Amino acid sequence: MTGHLEYPEPSTKPHRVLDANGNLVDDQTSIDDDVGFLEEAFKAMLRARRFDERLLKLQRQGAIGTFAPIKGQEAAQVGAASTLRDDDWFVPSFREKAAMLLLGVEMADIFLTAAGWNEGLAGKKGDRRLPETVPVSSQLPIAAGIAYAARLRGEDTVAMVFFGDGATSSGDFHEAMNFASVLKAPVVFVCQNNGWAISTPRSAQTASSTIAQKAHAYGMPSAQVDGNDVLAVRQVVEEAVERARTKGLPSMVEALTYRMEVHTTADDPSRYRDDDEIEAWRARDPITRVETFLRSRSQIDDAMVEVLEEQIQDEIDRAWAATKTRIAELEEQSDEVIFDHIFEDLTPPLKRQRKDFLKTGRGANDG
Repeated sequence: MTGHLEYPEPSTKPHRVLDANGNLVDDQTSIDDDVGFLEEAFKAMLRARRFDERLLKLQRQGAIGTFAPIKGQEAAQVGAASTLRDDDWFVPSFREKAAMLLLGVEMADIFLTAAGWNEGLAGKKGDRRLPETVPVSSQLPIAAGIAYAARLRGEDTVAMVFFGDGATSSGDFHEAMNFASVLKAPVVFVCQNNGWAISTPRSAQTASSTIAQKAHAYGMPSAQVDGNDVLAVRQVVEEAVERARTKGLPSMVEALTYRMEVHTTADDPSRYRDDDEIEAWRARDPITRVETFLRSRSQIDDAMVEVLEEQIQDEIDRAWAATKTRIAELEEQSDEVIFDHIFEDLTPPLKRQRKDFLKTGRGANDG
């Protein structure tokens, strides 16, 4: 599908296929070829939602550290990530667990990272699914650099980077956009505009009518899409990915969505958000939207959903059990692992430091 990536005016309506009630926006639109994707997307979003809920319970119990819930933003992530190939680059911020799970990241690795262990998502040699990036927008120049390097190597791979609306007010965002556009780097910028930069509403942190129009200053086409419509997101991002892959050019997509949970588990949104706002967006739940559509076509029913729920819960239970076993193993290992994942080959100074570290007897973890 083509025609979404343009230089839209601020009044341009976001691209949408399914409305909030799970009905086709245009009765004349045929999406028979997309039903298979919608079934898989429903499963992926539900899986991510349930995993996110378990993470929240574990954090409240003190079993893991703070993290950023994804509830409400599953469609923006699944729709975008579904367009990537295995050899493409995935560069997340700190809220892309739905995309991570879709792209094959293990639940146990996410659990392990949330529990404070570097062995979870970091240090995976050769993995093109990068770990989470906490400093806001710092991943954007990295993604532009990765895409530019891929072009220099003659690859047809794409780098996709995720970020929030608040990140577009930072210097790193503008530097990355300029770099990617001037040097023609095949990077797809995916902004999940959830309306809040922590506790700052979008209206108070940027004067732009849309986030998408910020790309125009860099000569970069962009599109605005309903971020709670997983098929609409896929269609728009697919076009951006194809442009990057075949023409080696960057694009930006603004997905309008909403986080229905806290910014992070250290946040209290009741201090700055009204319950009416949350309820209004709850009615636009991306999972309910797809489920309603699939049920209307008899693609799923209660029995199928019940089986899926059981499978997901079993998978989560097994992943957490495996994580606890792994944590116990890591707690018994030597402290010298602090020298791992710094350089592929230790430098002479680090080798000397490691030697001195072991001489002092601090290399053994005796509890």
